[in-house]
Amino acid sequence: MAQIFHPSMNTVSRVSIFGALFFVLGLLGLVYAIFRSPYQTLVHVAVNQPVQFSHEHHVNGLGLDCRYCHTSVETSSFAGIPPTETCMTCHSQIWKDSEFLEPVRASLRNNEPIRWNRVHDLPDYVFFNHSIHVSKGVGCASCHGRVDQMPLIWKEQPLTMEWCLSCHRAPENHLRPHEAIFVMDWQPPKGTDQRTLGRELVQKNKVDVHRLSDCYTCHR
Repeated sequence: MAQIFHPSMNTVSRVSIFGALFFVLGLLGLVYAIFRSPYQTLVHVAVNQPVQFSHEHHVNGLGLDCRYCHTSVETSSFAGIPPTETCMTCHSQIWKDSEFLEPVRASLRNNEPIRWNRVHDLPDYVFFNHSIHVSKGVGCASCHGRVDQMPLIWKEQPLTMEWCLSCHRAPENHLRPHEAIFVMDWQPPKGTDQRTLGRELVQKNKVDVHRLSDCYTCHR
Protein backbone atom coordinates (compact mmCIF):
# COMPACT_ATOMS: atom_id res chain seq x y z
CA MET A 1 0.00 0.00 0.00
CA ALA A 2 1.22 3.43 -0.90
CA GLN A 3 2.20 5.67 1.98
CA ILE A 4 -0.46 8.36 2.50
CA PHE A 5 1.43 10.75 4.79
CA HIS A 6 4.97 11.93 4.41
CA PRO A 7 7.33 10.68 7.18
CA SER A 8 7.81 14.29 8.32
CA MET A 9 4.21 14.24 9.61
CA ASN A 10 5.42 12.20 12.58
CA THR A 11 7.50 15.18 13.64
CA VAL A 12 4.65 17.57 12.99
CA SER A 13 2.26 15.51 15.11
CA ARG A 14 4.73 15.39 18.02
CA VAL A 15 5.31 19.13 17.83
CA SER A 16 1.55 19.74 17.70
CA ILE A 17 0.90 17.57 20.77
CA PHE A 18 3.66 19.18 22.84
CA GLY A 19 2.70 22.63 21.54
CA ALA A 20 -0.90 22.13 22.64
CA LEU A 21 0.30 20.93 26.06
CA PHE A 22 2.53 23.98 26.54
CA PHE A 23 -0.29 26.25 25.36
CA VAL A 24 -2.68 24.83 27.97
CA LEU A 25 -0.05 25.13 30.72
CA GLY A 26 0.74 28.68 29.63
CA LEU A 27 -2.95 29.57 29.65
CA LEU A 28 -3.34 28.17 33.17
CA GLY A 29 -0.27 30.12 34.27
CA LEU A 30 -1.69 33.30 32.81
CA VAL A 31 -5.01 32.80 34.61
CA TYR A 32 -3.14 32.14 37.86
CA ALA A 33 -1.02 35.28 37.40
CA ILE A 34 -4.12 37.39 36.78
CA PHE A 35 -5.80 35.89 39.86
CA ARG A 36 -2.79 36.86 42.00
CA SER A 37 -2.29 40.28 40.42
CA PRO A 38 -3.42 43.64 41.90
CA TYR A 39 -6.09 43.71 39.16
CA GLN A 40 -7.88 40.95 41.07
CA THR A 41 -6.66 41.38 44.67
CA LEU A 42 -6.64 45.21 44.57
CA VAL A 43 -3.43 45.22 46.62
CA HIS A 44 -1.82 48.69 46.61
CA VAL A 45 -4.78 50.13 44.72
CA ALA A 46 -6.00 53.26 46.51
CA VAL A 47 -9.77 53.34 47.05
CA ASN A 48 -11.59 56.55 46.24
CA GLN A 49 -13.44 58.01 49.22
CA PRO A 50 -16.00 60.81 49.67
CA VAL A 51 -13.30 62.56 51.75
CA GLN A 52 -9.68 61.70 50.99
CA PHE A 53 -8.65 61.02 54.58
CA SER A 54 -4.89 60.75 55.05
CA HIS A 55 -3.76 58.18 57.59
CA GLU A 56 -0.20 59.36 57.01
CA HIS A 57 -1.10 62.85 58.23
CA HIS A 58 -3.25 61.81 61.17
CA VAL A 59 -1.19 58.83 62.40
CA ASN A 60 2.37 59.79 61.53
CA GLY A 61 2.02 63.55 61.49
CA LEU A 62 -0.34 64.09 64.44
CA GLY A 63 0.36 60.88 66.34
CA LEU A 64 -3.23 59.68 66.66
CA ASP A 65 -3.65 56.18 68.03
CA CYS A 66 -5.67 53.71 65.92
CA ARG A 67 -8.20 53.38 68.74
CA TYR A 68 -9.08 57.07 68.64
CA CYS A 69 -11.14 56.42 65.51
CA HIS A 70 -11.51 52.63 65.51
CA THR A 71 -12.97 52.49 68.99
CA SER A 72 -14.28 48.91 69.03
CA VAL A 73 -11.22 47.13 67.64
CA GLU A 74 -10.35 45.63 71.05
CA THR A 75 -13.86 44.53 72.00
CA SER A 76 -15.71 43.65 68.80
CA SER A 77 -15.37 41.74 65.56
CA PHE A 78 -15.72 45.09 63.77
CA ALA A 79 -13.00 47.72 64.23
CA GLY A 80 -15.53 50.53 63.93
CA ILE A 81 -15.85 53.51 61.60
CA PRO A 82 -15.60 56.87 63.39
CA PRO A 83 -18.82 58.90 63.46
CA THR A 84 -18.76 62.40 62.05
CA GLU A 85 -18.71 63.80 65.59
CA THR A 86 -15.24 62.30 66.05
CA CYS A 87 -13.95 64.15 63.00
CA MET A 88 -15.58 67.39 64.12
CA THR A 89 -13.95 67.16 67.55
CA CYS A 90 -10.93 68.73 65.87
CA HIS A 91 -12.32 70.13 62.65
CA SER A 92 -14.84 72.38 64.35
CA GLN A 93 -11.73 74.40 65.19
CA ILE A 94 -9.11 73.29 62.64
CA TRP A 95 -9.76 73.85 58.94
CA LYS A 96 -13.35 74.55 59.92
CA ASP A 97 -14.05 76.49 56.69
CA SER A 98 -12.09 74.27 54.32
CA GLU A 99 -13.98 73.38 51.14
CA PHE A 100 -12.19 70.03 51.24
CA LEU A 101 -14.06 69.13 54.45
CA GLU A 102 -17.51 70.27 53.35
CA PRO A 103 -18.77 66.62 53.10
CA VAL A 104 -17.88 66.19 56.77
CA ARG A 105 -19.71 69.35 57.82
CA ALA A 106 -22.68 68.39 55.64
CA SER A 107 -22.79 65.00 57.33
CA LEU A 108 -23.03 66.63 60.75
CA ARG A 109 -25.47 69.29 59.57
CA ASN A 110 -27.83 66.79 57.93
CA ASN A 111 -27.34 64.08 60.56
CA GLU A 112 -26.34 61.59 57.84
CA PRO A 113 -23.26 59.36 58.14
CA ILE A 114 -20.52 59.61 55.56
CA ARG A 115 -20.70 56.63 53.21
CA TRP A 116 -17.10 55.42 53.21
CA ASN A 117 -16.04 52.84 50.64
CA ARG A 118 -14.71 49.62 52.15
CA VAL A 119 -11.07 48.77 51.53
CA HIS A 120 -10.80 45.46 53.40
CA ASP A 121 -13.94 43.58 52.40
CA LEU A 122 -14.00 39.86 53.17
CA PRO A 123 -16.59 37.53 51.63
CA ASP A 124 -19.77 36.94 53.64
CA TYR A 125 -18.80 33.32 54.26
CA VAL A 126 -15.63 34.36 56.14
CA PHE A 127 -15.82 35.12 59.86
CA PHE A 128 -13.20 37.56 61.12
CA ASN A 129 -12.93 39.01 64.61
CA HIS A 130 -10.67 41.99 65.22
CA SER A 131 -10.76 41.70 69.00
CA ILE A 132 -9.45 38.13 69.15
CA HIS A 133 -6.51 38.99 66.89
CA VAL A 134 -5.66 42.05 68.98
CA SER A 135 -5.96 40.15 72.27
CA LYS A 136 -3.60 37.42 71.00
CA GLY A 137 -0.93 39.91 69.92
CA VAL A 138 -1.42 40.54 66.19
CA GLY A 139 -0.40 44.09 65.33
CA CYS A 140 -2.47 46.32 63.08
CA ALA A 141 0.39 46.60 60.59
CA SER A 142 0.47 42.82 60.05
CA CYS A 143 -2.78 42.98 58.07
CA HIS A 144 -3.23 46.65 57.23
CA GLY A 145 0.38 47.53 56.51
CA ARG A 146 2.09 50.78 57.44
CA VAL A 147 -0.99 53.00 57.36
CA ASP A 148 1.15 55.75 58.86
CA GLN A 149 2.82 55.94 55.44
CA MET A 150 -0.37 55.94 53.36
CA PRO A 151 -1.60 59.34 52.16
CA LEU A 152 -4.52 57.42 50.65
CA ILE A 153 -5.68 54.11 52.06
CA TRP A 154 -5.17 50.89 50.16
CA LYS A 155 -5.12 47.16 50.84
CA GLU A 156 -1.63 46.02 51.77
CA GLN A 157 -2.29 42.26 51.81
CA PRO A 158 -4.41 40.10 49.44
CA LEU A 159 -6.52 38.64 52.30
CA THR A 160 -6.80 35.34 50.44
CA MET A 161 -7.30 32.09 52.35
CA GLU A 162 -3.72 31.13 51.46
CA TRP A 163 -2.42 34.33 53.05
CA CYS A 164 -4.53 33.93 56.20
CA LEU A 165 -3.44 30.31 56.64
CA SER A 166 0.23 31.25 56.30
CA CYS A 167 -0.19 33.25 59.52
CA HIS A 168 -2.50 30.79 61.26
CA ARG A 169 -0.07 27.93 60.69
CA ALA A 170 2.90 29.90 62.04
CA PRO A 171 1.55 32.66 64.30
CA GLU A 172 4.93 33.04 66.02
CA ASN A 173 6.12 34.95 62.96
CA HIS A 174 3.55 37.70 63.49
CA LEU A 175 2.87 38.11 67.21
CA ARG A 176 4.13 41.06 69.25
CA PRO A 177 3.78 42.31 72.85
CA HIS A 178 0.42 43.90 73.69
CA GLU A 179 1.95 47.32 74.23
CA ALA A 180 3.25 47.25 70.63
CA ILE A 181 0.08 46.16 68.82
CA PHE A 182 -0.83 49.70 67.76
CA VAL A 183 2.76 50.82 67.11
CA MET A 184 3.20 50.99 63.36
CA ASP A 185 7.00 50.84 63.20
CA TRP A 186 7.54 48.22 65.93
CA GLN A 187 10.42 45.80 65.51
CA PRO A 188 11.64 43.06 67.87
CA PRO A 189 14.26 44.33 70.34
CA LYS A 190 17.85 44.08 69.17
CA GLY A 191 19.26 40.65 69.77
CA THR A 192 15.77 39.12 69.89
CA ASP A 193 14.60 36.77 67.16
CA GLN A 194 10.99 37.24 66.02
CA ARG A 195 10.26 33.51 66.03
CA THR A 196 11.71 33.03 69.51
CA LEU A 197 9.72 35.97 70.85
CA GLY A 198 6.65 34.73 68.97
CA ARG A 199 6.86 31.26 70.47
CA GLU A 200 6.96 32.80 73.94
CA LEU A 201 3.88 34.89 73.13
CA VAL A 202 2.07 31.83 71.74
CA GLN A 203 2.45 30.21 75.15
CA LYS A 204 1.71 33.39 77.11
CA ASN A 205 -1.40 34.32 75.13
CA LYS A 206 -2.63 30.71 74.97
CA VAL A 207 -2.80 30.56 71.19
CA ASP A 208 -4.19 27.19 70.06
CA VAL A 209 -2.11 26.70 66.92
CA HIS A 210 -3.77 23.38 66.00
CA ARG A 211 -7.26 24.89 66.02
CA LEU A 212 -6.23 27.87 63.90
CA SER A 213 -6.14 25.81 60.71
CA ASP A 214 -9.53 24.17 61.24
CA CYS A 215 -12.13 25.13 58.64
CA TYR A 216 -14.60 26.07 61.37
CA THR A 217 -12.26 28.77 62.68
CA CYS A 218 -13.11 31.08 59.78
CA HIS A 219 -16.04 29.41 58.00
CA ARG A 220 -19.02 29.23 60.32
